[in-house]
Amino acid sequence: MEDDLPRKRGDAAGQLAREQLDSYSQDELLARIDMLEAEIARVKAHHAKAADHRKLADTLFKPRESD
Repeated sequence: MEDDLPRKRGDAAGQLAREQLDSYSQDELLARIDMLEAEIARVKAHHAKAADHRKLADTLFKPRESD
């Protein structure tokens, strides 16, 4: 039954943005940058895939123009 309920979405990006960075070394900061850039690429790829699905759905379900 719980599968029907909307999932809670955490605000991980917001939490990361509020985190103090003073305790991180330069190497740790570079690793963090690499991880964040990889996440940005993953989100952009998912967005593009979703946009393609939306275009396809719009094409399939678009009302036909009458002659």
